[in-house]
Amino acid sequence: MPLISNSPSCCTATATATGWKTRFLSDSWNTSKVKSPILRLSESGNFNVSRLTLSRTVKARTASMALVGDTVGQKGDVATSSSILAYDLIQGALVRWSSVMDRSLPDPPTAVFVHGILGCRKNWGTFARRLAQEFPTWQFLLVDLRCHGDSASMKKRGPHTVSSAAMDVLKLVRELRITPRVLVGHSFGGKVVLSMVDQAAKPLARPVRAWVLDATPGIVRAGGDGDDHPAELISFLSTLPKEVSSKRDVIRALIQQGFSNDVAQWVVTNLRPTSSPDSRSSSFSWVFDLKGIAEMYRSYEETNLWKIVEDVPRGVHMNFLKAERSLHRWALEDVQRIHAAEELAAEEGGGVEMHVLEDAGHWVHADNPDGLFRILSSSFHMSKI
Repeated sequence: MPLISNSPSCCTATATATGWKTRFLSDSWNTSKVKSPILRLSESGNFNVSRLTLSRTVKARTASMALVGDTVGQKGDVATSSSILAYDLIQGALVRWSSVMDRSLPDPPTAVFVHGILGCRKNWGTFARRLAQEFPTWQFLLVDLRCHGDSASMKKRGPHTVSSAAMDVLKLVRELRITPRVLVGHSFGGKVVLSMVDQAAKPLARPVRAWVLDATPGIVRAGGDGDDHPAELISFLSTLPKEVSSKRDVIRALIQQGFSNDVAQWVVTNLRPTSSPDSRSSSFSWVFDLKGIAEMYRSYEETNLWKIVEDVPRGVHMNFLKAERSLHRWALEDVQRIHAAEELAAEEGGGVEMHVLEDAGHWVHADNPDGLFRILSSSFHMSKI
């Protein structure tokens, strides 16, 4: 199962570094343009990790995409980040496609996964690998949204909104020559998925299935006691220094402010070591653009996308998943409107469906990954969506 990536790991330890080998680029290339080494994972069973890289123009050479792996790739390919977003492309064992190997071949069925606020693409890594193992003819594109993870270093023009984040993902799939058949977004990412459907003509072909995980199309309601408070979390993080000496101190400060240990442990995965190996003291810096993220979250609270739900484009099937324990996000009015949209869409050739994930709070892919896997699998079992 190849993992094709255009940038280094971002902000969570969903996979260990065991087995990774680093291969540096030829000295004859302009290494000032190299953002990261090419990483390769030795094969184990059906799993193979390789890297999709964008090569820069060198004198008269044209820029192209190359799959750097055990059997494909040219020496001297320059590894750079996409100018749009950082991403991983995880392919099932039966996928033999890349965007440059044979343009006459149709791209395999692709699912795009979009993380929530303050997250990154690696939040979906373990889950996507499981899907790739179960559905080996599919590939799974995981992205870092603007201001998040490895995309934070790519300076984007404002405004930083749900709409602009969705347009970034649409531009990326167009650049990669991928036609998504399934879109999955969690929380903030759920609204990004709705906005992608709302904005897209190309490259979202029909039919397409959209999954909105524990997010409503309209008003974002504040959490109750014991629930996560993203706005308050973003506000508190903005008071912390950009560089800290200890993850433990940050965790302690978050817990003292009333955030749960789980949230605190998750937040510090956004810290990356900044000190040199020779330094006696360690330090860490945040990988995200917190000012941009605050703007994105305000947009998330204010964006209303009920129109796309209540007038579903032909060939689109929208799925809403409500976490059983995530009660504050869902009012009776939301559920009633979605059920009404189900009936209307069925009459007009579209599709809207409501699902409930038992034994799960807002962090659906962490709280009940088995249940989520069973529900989402329906999109990959069907030969025709």
